[in-house]
Amino acid sequence: MLKRFKVVAPAVLAVAVALPAGVAQADPTPAASPAGTCDATRTSPVYHGKVPTPKSVLGFDLGEREVTTAESDTLLTAIDRASDRVVSGTLATSGEGRPLKYAIVGTPRNIRNLGAIEASIKLLRNPLTPAPAARVLAGKTPAILWVAGNVHGGEESGTDAALKTLYELAGRDDCAAGRILDNAVVVILPTQNPDGREADTRRNAYAFDMNRDWFARTQPETDGKIELMRKYPPQLFIDAHEMSGTEYFFPPNADPIYHDIAEPTVDWINNTYGSAMIAEFTGRGIPFFNRDVYDLFYMGYGDTVPTAGFNAAGMTFEKGNASPIADRTFEQWLTQWVSLSAAADRKTEILTTWHRMYADALKQGIEGHLEPNKVYNPGNEVITQVPDRRVRHYFLRADDPAKKAETELVVRRLQRMDVQVFKLTRPLTVRDFKPYGRPEAKTTLPKGTYWIPLAQGQKHWVQAMLNEDTYTPFPYFYDVTAWSLPLLGNVSGGSSGQVLLPAATPVRPVDAPSARLSTSRAIGVLQLAGPEQNANESTGWLRHRLDRDWKLPYRVLTPADVAAGRLDGLDVLLVPDGPAGAANTTLGEAGRAALRGWVGGGGRYVGWAGGAQLAALAGVSGVTLTEPASDVPGSLLRTTVAEGPLSEGVGPDVMQFYAYDLVMRAADPSHVVAAYPAADSPDWFLSGFALGAEELGGTAAVVDEPVGGGHAVLFAAEPNFRAFTDGTAKIVANAITADLPTARARAAVTPVPDASRAAAAIPDREPPIRVTVAAADRDGVAAVLNGFGAAWTEQGAAGGAVRFVVANPGGLDPHEHPWAAKLPGALRAAGISPLAVVLPH
Repeated sequence: MLKRFKVVAPAVLAVAVALPAGVAQADPTPAASPAGTCDATRTSPVYHGKVPTPKSVLGFDLGEREVTTAESDTLLTAIDRASDRVVSGTLATSGEGRPLKYAIVGTPRNIRNLGAIEASIKLLRNPLTPAPAARVLAGKTPAILWVAGNVHGGEESGTDAALKTLYELAGRDDCAAGRILDNAVVVILPTQNPDGREADTRRNAYAFDMNRDWFARTQPETDGKIELMRKYPPQLFIDAHEMSGTEYFFPPNADPIYHDIAEPTVDWINNTYGSAMIAEFTGRGIPFFNRDVYDLFYMGYGDTVPTAGFNAAGMTFEKGNASPIADRTFEQWLTQWVSLSAAADRKTEILTTWHRMYADALKQGIEGHLEPNKVYNPGNEVITQVPDRRVRHYFLRADDPAKKAETELVVRRLQRMDVQVFKLTRPLTVRDFKPYGRPEAKTTLPKGTYWIPLAQGQKHWVQAMLNEDTYTPFPYFYDVTAWSLPLLGNVSGGSSGQVLLPAATPVRPVDAPSARLSTSRAIGVLQLAGPEQNANESTGWLRHRLDRDWKLPYRVLTPADVAAGRLDGLDVLLVPDGPAGAANTTLGEAGRAALRGWVGGGGRYVGWAGGAQLAALAGVSGVTLTEPASDVPGSLLRTTVAEGPLSEGVGPDVMQFYAYDLVMRAADPSHVVAAYPAADSPDWFLSGFALGAEELGGTAAVVDEPVGGGHAVLFAAEPNFRAFTDGTAKIVANAITADLPTARARAAVTPVPDASRAAAAIPDREPPIRVTVAAADRDGVAAVLNGFGAAWTEQGAAGGAVRFVVANPGGLDPHEHPWAAKLPGALRAAGISPLAVVLPH
């Protein structure tokens, strides 16, 4: 018998909700003094002496030098063994086999009753829990507060401070520590990136920036962390970083802020925690700034995902790395302690509001209401508003067997953030169905279609993951502006604002799909430069895809290896992004001739971005590449795909991730595999921010060029961005495994001088800083950049604007760059309203 499911959360509660058996309640005689008589940071610590000091375990005090990963684990374990306030565990194992150790600290009774606390928090997270019952639960249940450090391996002090916080909570008996312990359990994850910490690199062993991986969870370090967060959902999540300089950053954040997050979370961030730290740092005379540089927009950060996915106050903390380790450790600890204390002071209010946010999300979903765009900082204006259209449901088509793995991966990612997903048990006619990037039309969705109603507690996360567009509210970009899961995966679907009650059943938890490839071809990966170059990141994403997803063996080569004649035995050469000019110089004429001879003799060259440029420089390809005039900081654009071996399982179109990439034109139109449609075509569709992207219309995104007996398959942009652009990654997979028709075999290839000369005119592109302004602001921007001692080139931009491309030797990100973080504020102080500001990411 078919069952009909209302659009509600699964557990319907009685009006009176009893506390789960064994749940910890607030101690009747708390150690903390009444609020106002116990200063959080100036109360003299009182240690009970039962927990070993850091110096007794490590041989030095925290803050004397940076701890190693092993020392961090040793200290955490020693504190756990000595204290009945602490329990610890391992949430994941890193790529190089290191454990990610965590500790949970609270009163002994709370630690004994963590299971009951989980049950109470689950009731508070349920939007159907009646408000009176939620208030009772909020008064008797401790808050769950997280402290995490060192997601970037070279930003060490967050770890040292988190260990100090753990020691202080486990070892002190004074009122300041007692107030936190009586009102919260604190989850402490000292290092989120042990491999990067040991190597002193920003990224992990696969060169992933794990502060960009949160929604996709491609890395085990990220995945294990979020699974633990699902068990212990936070109301506060502290993510401790370092940046250049000596100042400290804590929120309020810069604009833009993603539109569909619960408004009370922003209030907590700005007015509960931000205000408390402003008062503390001002009183101590410690330099700090806020409302600048670090936004709350892209759903891959350690602040945005806790905020949108868990209704927590996600907090990015950044301490200047030019300060001594003692200062860094102290200031990181200070922000942690002040934030934990502020949460403890307002625990009941916070938990009551936390429940109300889930209830409000359910109500918004029932009404089909999307939150509007806002700006939060004086002087800023909204440039794009969320469309005035009801959205009550999202649907994912499941009737294309070739996309089964990609569709199930989207569903799995939703389920593993506690989103309710259903499957239609009979066809459903939807009057206003809006396919992604297409007009509304009456549509009958077949049985088996996945249905994701917005009427659920996770409504904000559903919108963040299944949106058609992010509706960027303000033209400043710390990172990318598009990340919709169906668009990244090339999964068909769409939305509806209609009131519907479909015949549907809940979807059981979806297992991780296997993307294993099978081929007998021998594969090489040509890395264009060493770890200090951006090639390492693109190559790392590829290595991850080959190792973990496709499970294909490969051999890594350098340009020097090619020049030395080491292509023998390879059938496919994958060439990811990197500095093509430098690689071409290393190749020399011998290497270029070897590459041409290998491809002409039947080899398959598959390159993208810098790898495509190298193909032109080496005379392997006749494509023409030019610098873009548009401003596209990281968006998704539809490309139309020609039927053929490379389109197997892809379909007639696929979304391409694009971020200031080269514009590619094929020497022969018949070689084009995927192309951007004309900007006035019904097929034109862009998700994210862009100015002047129309210049891409009619140009090639992917070409397959017969070269003697082999092929050059070239992508103008990165097809495997952060290993989550699964739609275009499938074309890469086809380029490895498919049988491609060959032209007449020749021993070598004739170089294409025009293509080589055009490619040579394009400089190697370590991630620059970009500022685009109206022509009238040109001199003002030049003055600001001169003030920083910057070097730049100017380019024409769309609509007669001017773009400044600022050199960034070494490809430094804003954390590391000496002044990039100060640029937005300097432009604002000069009275300049940029059309776009893009910091390197």
